[in-house]
Amino acid sequence: MLVTTYLAIIFLLALCVGLEITARRLTPPQSTPTAVANPAFRRFQSIFLRAYLLALWADWLQGPYLYKLYRHYSFLESQIAILYVCGLASCVLFAPFSGWLPQALGRRQTCLLFCLSYSACCLTKLSRDYFVLIVGRVLGGLSTSLLTTSFEAWYVYRHVDVHDFPKEWIPSTFTKAATWNHGLAVGAGLVANLLAEWLHLGPVAPFLLAVPCLLCCGWVVLTDWGKEEAEGGPEGGKQTLLLGTPNGGVTRLSAKARFSRSCHEGLRCLMSDRRVMLLGGVQALFESVLYIFVFLWTPVLDPHGPPLGIVFSCLMAASMAGSLLYRLATSTRYRLQPGHVLCLAVLMAFFSLFMLTFSTAPGQPRPHESFLAFLLLELACGLYFPAVSFLQGRVIPEEKRAGVLAWFRLPLNLLACLGLLALHGEVSGTGGGEGGSGTRHMFGGCAIMMLAALMAVVSLFTLGRNDTDLRLEGTRGEGEMY
Repeated sequence: MLVTTYLAIIFLLALCVGLEITARRLTPPQSTPTAVANPAFRRFQSIFLRAYLLALWADWLQGPYLYKLYRHYSFLESQIAILYVCGLASCVLFAPFSGWLPQALGRRQTCLLFCLSYSACCLTKLSRDYFVLIVGRVLGGLSTSLLTTSFEAWYVYRHVDVHDFPKEWIPSTFTKAATWNHGLAVGAGLVANLLAEWLHLGPVAPFLLAVPCLLCCGWVVLTDWGKEEAEGGPEGGKQTLLLGTPNGGVTRLSAKARFSRSCHEGLRCLMSDRRVMLLGGVQALFESVLYIFVFLWTPVLDPHGPPLGIVFSCLMAASMAGSLLYRLATSTRYRLQPGHVLCLAVLMAFFSLFMLTFSTAPGQPRPHESFLAFLLLELACGLYFPAVSFLQGRVIPEEKRAGVLAWFRLPLNLLACLGLLALHGEVSGTGGGEGGSGTRHMFGGCAIMMLAALMAVVSLFTLGRNDTDLRLEGTRGEGEMY
């Protein structure tokens, strides 16, 4: 496995370079010339990306060795499953508040809260106490929820309401962030492997490195963002919305009322449009399987001795290759529709999970086949995320998107929690031992969920066969963010 892993990372990085060169040749960047030439916008974009990319880097550093750290502390697989469930459950609990906090506390203050909570989460990894680790997972769930909302909320507010830049310039910033995000993920695996295995600092080392990265992120938010707000105009702590009433009066909505209204409108949109319902079903099924995969890949491969940091980089490079293949598939040369790419991604994910039900058979593990299946699953992820992002942008109205996506995340996290609890129950039922059939059964269940997602995709495009909203009209797909 050691040689296979190093050969795989060399091949995947070369593949990504080749695909990037081809993609740039066939799909030249469509950045707005005015945005590129505008020094005020470029300065504002740079200030945002400095903090945001530091936050993403700190987040990725914690990926390769989380499960390995818990095993290093001699916890059983069933106990580790509960730790993961605590993280997912906290995501469910904090997801509503993560949308409300930037409006209530202020967007910059919420980003600072993220830096503090995630630093505390990393520091809890120094403890071997199970309760302290549970607290760390809860803090991690809060931090993950804030990462997905607070930074974007600050940027969009300053971009539109303060600087009055055109909304059409927003995707250029997040496309640039997505491009960096893939590279950061691959680099994080290499750096984590350097610290944990090559320098023999142990699996806790990447978490400790994340702390100064988060403190640097907080410093940028406190100083550079503070200066930007001082120059462009500060934002208030509590936000209110003015709505007209039928009698000509005005009603003030607090941040809490705005959030409640957003969730209510999102639920109405979800229930009234079958396309949105089916798309939500696809997202819940596909991404809940990914959460379960995040838990299972380490115990499947680690007994066979691969460097986990390099394995993580291979997985992220495969995802990057999938994203580049999406750009090529939807280019003017090939003109595949995002819906077709989504169907292909779900089919590939189903096939990889089907492979895993055989490669993880008790007593007959085939780690090379499992590794190949994991790479195929990550390749499918790279195709899936830009395709589903494009479709969400087309079928969900922009003003209702935040509320609808909040409802999408609820079944997603619940399904992942139920899957991990089922694995915990099966392992506990065998006395807490490792190497049983629980992992194989879990992959079989995930394959069934992916088959259901495939049926939902087919139903979606059968329903909207002649729907222009689901078709790509330009030269390349939208929403290429991972």
